[in-house]
Parts: sequence; C-alpha cells; structure tokens
Amino acid sequence: MAHEHGANLSEEDKKAIMEQNINITRSLSNIKYKIAVMSGKGGVGKSTVAVNLAEAFNAMGFKTALFDVDIHGPNVPKMLGVEDKKLDVKGNKLIPVTTDNGIDVASMAFLIDSNASPIIWRGPQKTGAIKQLISDVAWSNIDVMIFDNPPGTGDEPLTVLQMIPNLDAAVMVTTPSSVSEEDVLKCVSMTRMMHVENIGLVENMAYFECPDCGKKVNLFGEQKGAKFAEAMDLDFLGELPFRSAVSEAADIDETPIVKSDPECEAAQEFMKIAQEIKEKYMDE
Repeated sequence: MAHEHGANLSEEDKKAIMEQNINITRSLSNIKYKIAVMSGKGGVGKSTVAVNLAEAFNAMGFKTALFDVDIHGPNVPKMLGVEDKKLDVKGNKLIPVTTDNGIDVASMAFLIDSNASPIIWRGPQKTGAIKQLISDVAWSNIDVMIFDNPPGTGDEPLTVLQMIPNLDAAVMVTTPSSVSEEDVLKCVSMTRMMHVENIGLVENMAYFECPDCGKKVNLFGEQKGAKFAEAMDLDFLGELPFRSAVSEAADIDETPIVKSDPECEAAQEFMKIAQEIKEKYMDE
C-alpha cells in the first residue's frame, strides 16, 4: 500500500517531501548527540526518566535539549515548568522554549490552545506533525538532544527512528514486572529493525527506598533489570527507586528531582545513568 500511495504522489508533493527531509537534516545538523528514550508500555515513568536525564546532562555542562514527541499526551512542558510558554517564530523557523536553567524544549503542547484539547489524529497526520515540528524548529549548537517518545511501537516512535539521522542510542525504560519486560521486547525488536545498534535499559521502580531508615527493599526480586538486560544483550544503564518524590517533583513542584533535590539518592542515580550513557555512546 505504501508503494501505491508513493506512486500516486504528484511531482509537487514529491518535491515538498524532499524539501522537508532536507530541512530535517539541516535542523538536526547542529545536534551532536541524539538519544531516544522509549518504553514498551505506559506508566513506567518514561517521561520522568527523560526530563531527569536532560537535567542530568545539563548539570554535567552539556548544552541540552528535550524534544517531546508525544502527540496525545505531551507532558514534558508541565514537568519542566514551562507549560505556559509558546514557541516563538523567527523567519520561517520555530524557536524552542528555554527553561530557566537553559534546557531547550520543543513539544506539541506549545502548539495547542489548551492541555484539555484532545488531538484526534490518524497515523499519517501524527507522522506529518512530527516531521513538521522536527524540520521547523531551529536548534542552536546542542550537545545532547533527548527525544521523549510515547510508549509502544506505533507511529510516533517509528517516525523518530526513521527520521533522525545517526541516532546515537535508544534508552529503554522498564519496571520489574513480566508485563513491562514483554512489551520492552517488542520495542527493542523494532529499534533493532531500524538499525539502531546502541540500546540501553533503565529499570525504574526497581526497589522501594524507606523514607525513614533509607533501607532498600526489592519488591520484585534483586537485580531483575540487570538480568533482563543481559538476557536481551542490552547495556544495563542503572536502576531507580520507587520513590514518590521522584514523580511529585515533576508533577507538583514542576521541577525534576535532579534539579529540585540533587543530593538525594534518586537524583544521584540519574546522574550515574547519564554518565553511563556518556561513556558508552558519546565520543568525548
């Protein structure tokens, strides 16, 4: 079917597609490292991982950007405290929103009237919107770009894997449950089909951290994420605690834990994971 549609395109449409692809390449040419954060299913804390990794790289001295690819639930602006902002326009380019500590952000949320407004689109419309947003945003000398993908193996993550040239790594987020791991397997398979060689795994909610005594309790078994990564031939990047403050920092305070409480254990784990990504996937 795809070939039939392609054959029916007019010369004008083909030219427009070619120009957009050129614009995407140009738009991303100022980005040194591109990291996609992905998950097989929702509810595993993927966006929390994405925003905290962005904060971690920013704290390490990298000029960092975060691209929220989620069409239906673009939560990144709220989690970074910039949900009331809009993308500026300069010439024919969109200027990303910048947080108070210098992280550049692009999101579909900046282009809709209200967070309560549903986006009811079919696949081609979602794919077109992502391509348009990628091609039209003017990024300036970014060291690390984090792409926060919606869960699963649908149109949005597939478009990112297809359209982003030289993706440096995909970071899979899972929880220590068999259902989450099974869904991650599908996501890993899709990523490998798209010829992404560097795939790492982050296990979220790996253990419970007692707020009173600090004792770690592995509710689902010890080192489950590390064993899963080894079985799947993935790089194990680290594990994160099940700790309400991690989600609350991004939800209530609108500040990721790495920024709001950098000395806590969860924030330190995010910093270690960012360091692992740097050492494994970034040629410094």
